[in-house]
Amino acid sequence: METAHAAAITTRLADYQPPAYLVDSVTLDVDIRQGVTTVTSELALRRNPEAGETDSMVFNGEGLTLVSLSLDGQPLEQGSYRYENGELTLAGLPPQAVLKTVVEIDPENNTALEGLYMSNGMYCTQCEAQGFRHITFFPDRPDVLSRFRTTVRADKQRYPLLLSNGNPVDQGEEGDRHWVTWEDPFPKPCYLFALVAGDLACLEDSFTTVSGREVALRLYAEHRDLDKLDHAMASLKNAMRWDEETYGREYDLDIYMIVAVSHFNMGAMENKGLNIFNTSCVLAHPATTTDAGFQRVESVVAHEYFHNWSGNRVTCRDWFQLSLKEGFTVFRDQMFSADMNSAAVQRVNDVDFLVNHQFPEDQGPMAHPVRPAEYQKIDNFYTLTIYEKGAEIVRMQYHLLGAEDFRKATDLYFDRFDGQAVTCDDFVDCMEAVSGHDMTQFRRWYSQAGTPILSVTAGQQGSDYVLTFRQHTPPTPGQTDKLPLVIPVRLALLDPQGEPVALDGDGLRETVLILDAQEQTFRFPVKADVTPSLLRGFSAPVVLEFDYTTDQLATLLAHDTDGYCRWSAAQRLYFAALDRLVIGKGRAADEAAVLAPVLEQVIERAGEDPAQAALLLTLPSEVALGDRHSPLDPAVIHVAHQQLKQALGVALQSRWLSLAENLLATELEMDGVAMGRRQLRNLSLDYLAAGGHPEAGRIAVELFELPLCMSEELGALRVLVHHGLPGAGQALKQFAEKWKEEALVMDQWFSVQASAPGEATIDTVEQLLAHPDFDWKVPNRVRSVLGALAGSNPSAFNTDKGYRLFARALSTVDGLNPQIAARIANAAARLHRLEPGRQGAFRTLLQDVSEQASPNLKEVLERILTGK
Repeated sequence: METAHAAAITTRLADYQPPAYLVDSVTLDVDIRQGVTTVTSELALRRNPEAGETDSMVFNGEGLTLVSLSLDGQPLEQGSYRYENGELTLAGLPPQAVLKTVVEIDPENNTALEGLYMSNGMYCTQCEAQGFRHITFFPDRPDVLSRFRTTVRADKQRYPLLLSNGNPVDQGEEGDRHWVTWEDPFPKPCYLFALVAGDLACLEDSFTTVSGREVALRLYAEHRDLDKLDHAMASLKNAMRWDEETYGREYDLDIYMIVAVSHFNMGAMENKGLNIFNTSCVLAHPATTTDAGFQRVESVVAHEYFHNWSGNRVTCRDWFQLSLKEGFTVFRDQMFSADMNSAAVQRVNDVDFLVNHQFPEDQGPMAHPVRPAEYQKIDNFYTLTIYEKGAEIVRMQYHLLGAEDFRKATDLYFDRFDGQAVTCDDFVDCMEAVSGHDMTQFRRWYSQAGTPILSVTAGQQGSDYVLTFRQHTPPTPGQTDKLPLVIPVRLALLDPQGEPVALDGDGLRETVLILDAQEQTFRFPVKADVTPSLLRGFSAPVVLEFDYTTDQLATLLAHDTDGYCRWSAAQRLYFAALDRLVIGKGRAADEAAVLAPVLEQVIERAGEDPAQAALLLTLPSEVALGDRHSPLDPAVIHVAHQQLKQALGVALQSRWLSLAENLLATELEMDGVAMGRRQLRNLSLDYLAAGGHPEAGRIAVELFELPLCMSEELGALRVLVHHGLPGAGQALKQFAEKWKEEALVMDQWFSVQASAPGEATIDTVEQLLAHPDFDWKVPNRVRSVLGALAGSNPSAFNTDKGYRLFARALSTVDGLNPQIAARIANAAARLHRLEPGRQGAFRTLLQDVSEQASPNLKEVLERILTGK
C-alpha cells in the first residue's frame, strides 16, 4: 500500500504539456464491503496525437493497495511498472490498449474527505480537485475527458440506494447484496465522478425542458430531513428555467440528482448529473434555517446546476484555468439571484463580500492572479480571488459587450468548445470575436494579481467639470511591476437635489468611461455644484479614492438611485467616523450626532426596501475597520467600533425601539420583503442593546421565546449572548436542548458563542471544543467554532490565549483533514499587519505548527510567514 505523502512540488502553468495518452472510456466496478472496498477499473487508452511520440504514461494513485494490474488481458509483473510517490508509471505502451487495475481502499477511515469516504453511515465521494486518485489509478487531470460506466455493489439492506453519474442502465441482486450500473454518455474529467451508497429519503419532481423532454429531479437526504428539501427543489426548477431563457442552455440527461452530505469540505460539487451538497447548502426549513440560509441554498443550487454547461460540458484544460468555470458560474448565479430577488440588495451583498474578504486576500501574502502562474497544492487555490474576483472579470466583459453581444459570445463559447477542456483565453477569444474589441490589454486582469487603486480628482475648468483618473496596483508577492488595466467606470453627476444632470448635449445622464492608461482626464459640459456618482453598480473591482465631503456623501446616500453608490456612501461615512475614533481624534457621541440625521433619512425610507435599509444602517465590521490601519492593534479597533455602535444606539434609540417593536410579524412569510423586515428588526434590536436601552433585553427574550422562524430565534439569541443581557445563559441552554438533534442548527449555537466579542470568549471556545457534540471530523462543526473565532471575532482571536488555542486547533485539524486546516489557516493572513508584540508571539506559534504541517497547511503558512 502506497501511503506516504508525496513531497510538495511546484506545478507551473508555463510547463503545461498535454497528456501522453487519452482515456476514451472508463469501466468501473466498485464493490463496497465493510472494512475494504475493491475497485476494478478498465481504461481504454489511446495515444494522444497532440503529445508527440511516446510510449509511457503516468497514472495518479494515492492510498491504494494494488491487487493486480494487466494490459490487454496480460498480467503485468512488478518489474514492468513503477509505483511510488503516488504515481504508477508504465512504459512500452502500444498506441491503443486497455489497462485493468484492481485496488483496495479504506473509505471508513478516510478523514480527509477526498475520494470515497463515509458520512453518517453513507458512502460518498469528493473528487475535485484531485480526489479520484484516492479511488483508483487514473491520469487525474481535467484535460482527460472520458465516458464513464460505473457499477456499484453493496449490501442491499444497509445501502438500498446506489447512485453514480449519468443514467441507470442495469441492475441486479446477488443474495443479500445488489448492484446498479450507471452510464454517463458525456465525456467528463475524473474530478466530476461521483458515487453514493446509502439509505436515504428522496423528494421527487420533474422538469419539462424547452424542447419538451421530461427530466426526473431527485433530491436525497437523511430520512428525518426530507421536509427540508422543498426550497432546494423550487430553486433548482427556477435555475433550470432561467438558464434556458437567459443562456439558451438545456439540461442534457434524463435525471438530475442532489445528495445532502453532512461531512463535506466544500459547499457543493457539480458532479455530472449527481451533485453532492454540504447539508448547509441544500437543507432549508423556516424553523431551522435563517433567511440568509434560504438565500444561500437558492444561490448554491443554482450555481451547481449552471456548472452543467459552464464547467462540465465545457471544462478547464488545467487547474490554472479554474476561474474559467468558477468565475463564470459565480457571475451566472449572482445574476440569477438578482433576478429572483432585489437586484440592488444582491449587488450590494456581492460587493460587500468581495470588498471585505477578497480585497484583503488580494492585498496580502495570499495574493495571486485569477489565473495563477504556479501552485504546490491546488486545493489551496479554491480562493475568493478565483471565484469572486473571477466573477467580476466576467461581469466587466458583460458590460463592455452589452447583454446582447455577451449572450452571442457565450453561445459561441459553448458551441465552439462543447466537450472540450479549454482556457481563460479561449473564453475571452469568444468575447473578442463577437464584439470586435481588441481584448489584449483586458486579459491582464487574469494574469496580474492585486487590487487596483483608482484615484480620482475633480475640478471646474471654465464651463467644464473635469475628472482626472489615476490607476495603480500595489506590488504583490512575486509581482512587483504592474501594468495599467482596462477599467470601466460607470458614472453620473448629481445636482444638490440628487438628480442626475445631462453629461452632453444629447441629454445623456449616465455614461461608462473606459480607462486604459495610468492617467486620463475627462471633461463634461457641466457648470454646477455636482456630486460624482462613481463606479455605479461597482463597474470594476477596484478601490476608489475620492475626497468626498460629508455633504456629498449625504447626498449620495439620500438620493442616488444606484444601490451600490448609496451603500458605498454610507460605508465612507462610517469609516470616517471610526477612523477618527481609532486615532483618538473624535468623540463617539459627536460622531453619532453627525451621522444620526443622515441615518434617519434612511430609516424614513426603510419601507421601500427594508433589506437595503438594513445594509445601509449596518456598520462596517471590526475586521474591515482593522484592514484600514497599520500596524494593526485589534484592541483599539474593538473599542472604537463598540463606542460608535453604542453611541448610535443611544442617538437613535427611539428609532431603533420603534423598528424593533413595529416590525414584529404575526404570520410567517418567506418573500424578500418579509426577510428584509426581519433583517432590519434584528439590526435595530442589536443597536438598542448596544445603546444599553432597558427594553432591549425584554424584546430579545420575547422574540426568543416565541419566534416565527429561525431568523428571529437566532437573531434574539445572538443579541442576548453578544451583549451579555440577562437570560443569555438560560437561552443557550434552551436552544441546545430544543435543537440538539439538528446538526446545522447546533452549528449556529456553537458559532454564536465563538463569535461573542471579548477575550473571555477564548475560555468559552475551549469549552466548546471539549463539548460532547463537537466533532473534529465534521468540517461544518469545525468551521462553526474555529471559523467564527478566527474569521469574525478579532477582539478574542487576537490575544495570546486566542493565538495559542488557534495554533493547537490548527494542528489537530491538520492531522485529520489538511484541506480544512489550510483554509482555516488563512485567518492568519493579517500577521504582517499586526503591531510588533502580537505579530512576534503569533509568528512563533505558526512557525511551530508549520514544522509538522501537511503539504496543504505548510504551503499556506509559509506564504503567510514569509509574505511571498
